[in-house]
Amino acid sequence: MKTQIIEELGQGDILLPNLVAEGLAANDRIKVRMSALQAAAQHARNPDRPASDLGIESQTAGIAPAAIATLIGGAHMIGQDRLAAPNLAKLMNEIQDDAATMIRAVDAGAGDEGRKANARLETFRGAGLLDSAGEIEIARIARLTGVTDTAGDSLHRLVMDLHKQLNKLAASCSEEALDGAHVFALHGEDRAAVAAFMKGLNSTRGLKFNHPGLDTMATRAGGRLLIQNDIGTTDAHVVVIAVKKNAVTITYTDVHLARAKFFISLFDKFEATWSGLDRHTAAGLGEDNSFYLVTGQFQADHATDRNEFLAAVGAALVFLIDWNKARKLLRTWVAKDDAARILEWAARKRIGHRGFLELGGNELLSSAVRNAAPSRIGFGERLDQALGRAAAIDFLKAALRASTEALLAGRSVRTVRDQIEADLVRHLDRVNGALLAAVLRQVGLAHDLVTAIARHIAALGAGQPADGKLLAGRCAAIEQKADRIALESRNEVDRLEARPVIGQLIDRAEEAIDELEQAAFIGSLLPELTEAALLASLAELCLVAATATETAASGVAAAMDVPEGQRIDSEDALAAVARLIDAEHAADTTERAITTLVFRGGFDVATSLSVIELARAIERATDRFAAFGHLLRRHIMIDLAA
Repeated sequence: MKTQIIEELGQGDILLPNLVAEGLAANDRIKVRMSALQAAAQHARNPDRPASDLGIESQTAGIAPAAIATLIGGAHMIGQDRLAAPNLAKLMNEIQDDAATMIRAVDAGAGDEGRKANARLETFRGAGLLDSAGEIEIARIARLTGVTDTAGDSLHRLVMDLHKQLNKLAASCSEEALDGAHVFALHGEDRAAVAAFMKGLNSTRGLKFNHPGLDTMATRAGGRLLIQNDIGTTDAHVVVIAVKKNAVTITYTDVHLARAKFFISLFDKFEATWSGLDRHTAAGLGEDNSFYLVTGQFQADHATDRNEFLAAVGAALVFLIDWNKARKLLRTWVAKDDAARILEWAARKRIGHRGFLELGGNELLSSAVRNAAPSRIGFGERLDQALGRAAAIDFLKAALRASTEALLAGRSVRTVRDQIEADLVRHLDRVNGALLAAVLRQVGLAHDLVTAIARHIAALGAGQPADGKLLAGRCAAIEQKADRIALESRNEVDRLEARPVIGQLIDRAEEAIDELEQAAFIGSLLPELTEAALLASLAELCLVAATATETAASGVAAAMDVPEGQRIDSEDALAAVARLIDAEHAADTTERAITTLVFRGGFDVATSLSVIELARAIERATDRFAAFGHLLRRHIMIDLAA
């Protein structure tokens, strides 16, 4: 029980059972220590007699027997009325601490008696009876340990009086268990609220696995129900919940501001109001004696709504344990804000992060990288840089889920490692898919080039105005855009050490675009054509090239889905490869037909040369797409073999 922080919050009433228990334990210790003082005096006066053995009493009281034995056995007289003993100063300090612990417990439950006892203790201190030193007068030992009325007040008498008060308080706050909570002095109306809180707590308690924490105590004090949970092991990390009818007030403290904000975020579906996040200080709390305090208030219309909120609070607490540790770990793999979002997702999905930490956390991820992608993800490289932000977040979510599910099901760590490694491989395959998406953009630009050329030829055939300069300028801009995509994609292929075949696909697509841009330039120089057969053949060749770009696009799109295990996608992609080869053959045939028409048509040199060069450029583009198809087939077969 984290007594200091709860007292700082002014909620000391809930501490009474624990303080009483501590007081009774202190009573056992102080009696052994006073007996040790008496035994030391006896041994110092009669060193030839065997020293008293308080070993059993020491062990029962939770005191190291060796320290007591050393003190008694080493006691010896100094002059006629003083003795010295090993560890005597330490023993006197411990006696004072035990007396203070007893008074503290009495003061919590019976303030008047506690104040009187504290005044008596201060009298002893003022008289020097409790001074700590390596020597002590025999008379002082008698004054401390005596109980006769004629000797006046003594420490022993004070201890006896305190013991009586503690026994009374213990009887008044006898404990019972309610669904795992330690409760005392509850009213009948309180039990449903405690049960609701514990229902939520117990629904997620298992997600802390082997970590200590989540002990709950509840009592009625000051006309309201108080529920306290110690969460984990951090001194200043507690939550105290006050319930008065259907009104709930939460007082939450934390040494980490980010975790306090996370806690608040988990209750966004309730119309609760939150205030605070103020910084407070208290000696011994947090790294710099500081902690953050937040207060939440929820006013329910009905007890059912109140209990739903209490259950939500109870269920959320497990996700606070080791939250900052998990956040720091995830921040080495993704951005800070994304790490917090992953933990919030894990809490809302009732997955949590403790299972992930329990199974190794960072080592799980490092092992996956070493085994699945040693050359593709560099040492210290974040996953969002290697996989992309969305993919990295998805992968880490899957790692948290796999860890929790494995621990709950009793599966081995090896199984979890294999699962995470396989998932990393799938995400890396999706990186290949992202690179293929860039290839798809290239193919789309190739289609734009073919379409522009086809429209220009159609305008010539219809006797409509055809702006050659506009065609050349537009297609040059498209080619420049495609060059930028190719350059960026090659850089990504190199950085991610993706499959070489993807880089080759980028190259073939770029070559096809270069050929089509050259075709557009030649097309912009075409003289006015009136030969219908020639125009029809050029239009047919453009149609074949357009079909090739459309087929290449459909093949790439299907190939992107092959790693997901879609057999029909692999069949579609391979069918597209076959159609690309057919398109190349059709383009060859059409290009030769155009060449034949030119040589037999008796056209002027400008017309003949421009038409032949235009046809050859378009045909070369279909050649590049046929080569593109062969590479695409190789890529697909790699995925199918994986």
